[in-house]
Formats: sequence, structure tokens, C-alpha cells
Amino acid sequence: MTTPTIIGLAGGIGSGKSTITKYFNNIGIQSVDADDVARLVVQLGSTCLDQIHQRYGDSILLDDGNLNRKSLRSIIFDNPEERSWLEGLTHPAIRKEISVQLSSITSPYALLVHPLLFETNQDAICDLVIAIDVPESIQLQRVMSRDNISRENAGKIMATQLSNSERIKRADLVLENSGNIDEMNAKVFKLHKKILESQSC
Repeated sequence: MTTPTIIGLAGGIGSGKSTITKYFNNIGIQSVDADDVARLVVQLGSTCLDQIHQRYGDSILLDDGNLNRKSLRSIIFDNPEERSWLEGLTHPAIRKEISVQLSSITSPYALLVHPLLFETNQDAICDLVIAIDVPESIQLQRVMSRDNISRENAGKIMATQLSNSERIKRADLVLENSGNIDEMNAKVFKLHKKILESQSC
């Protein structure tokens, strides 16, 4: 099976990745979402979840045996060593599953949606990378509203990711997403056409 052209979609938390991805899906482009894969590799019965449980004990589990993400988040954000341990465990599993899912894509190109595309060096497998550009103030507001968390905690999450300016510097294409949904959809379609044209060159 031939590997599809892979277009990375990089954006920090609250940048609008899900909404943008949905529009790509609506115009026929299949996607692999690293956040979905990250949840998959720690699902009930997975090796990763077993090892997380062994390290942190029952407090890391919900009553049904699934991962208590809130508890895990509080551990890794307050302890960089634990965050490194967790990434060392989960990132190889995530990379492997992403590769499996990308290989089954049948649309003209595959969209790899990843909040940590550059941080995890997954940009290396992409033919092109789109960076989402959104003001930090809008990101903070979206994250606080969506996840019902404080400004301080939203800021902590954002601090673990590349800045928008650094992401843009390293990307091939930029998608500005501070306007309304119609404006955003028009910009996505324009990028889509540009990607298709680059493939036919």
C-alpha cells in the first residue's frame, strides 16, 4: 500500500483544530487525530494504562477502571520528571498507531492533526505542515470555557506547547483562525485547492 501525501495540521490547545478538521472531512479529506490516538493507547486493557496504574496506583483510575485524566494531568503539570516518564511511555505507542491509521487513508491526501506536531518531531513524516495562527487571548478564552478550568491552568497547558510564532516559523502554510466559521471555512478550502495543485505539479 502506498503512503498517502501527509499534511500536518499543527495548532496549540484552543486553536480550533477540531472545527478545521471537520471542514476538511466535509470536503472529503480523511484525517488522523493525535489526541484521539493518545486516548486510544491508554484505553482500558492497554499496556500503557497498566504501566501508568503500576506507577501511580488506584488514584489514577476512575471507578470503571478507565484513566482519570484529571488526576494524571495534575501529576504531570506539577512534575516535569513525571511528564517525561509519561511521554517516554506513550509517545512511541502513539507514533505507531498514527502510522497504522495513516496507511489506511484513501483520500487525495491525509491530514495529520497534532497539537505537538513539532515538539514530537512528527513533522518529519509530513510533506507539508499547516500552522494555525490564533491570538493567545482567544486560545485562553476557548480553553477556559471548553474545559471549565482557570486561566492559570489553561496557561500551564499552553506553556508546554510551542508558541504560535515558533510554530508558524517552522510551518509551510499558515491558517489564521480568529474570525467567524464562514471565514475559516473559506480559508480552509483555499488551502485545500493549493495542496491539490501542489500534488499535480
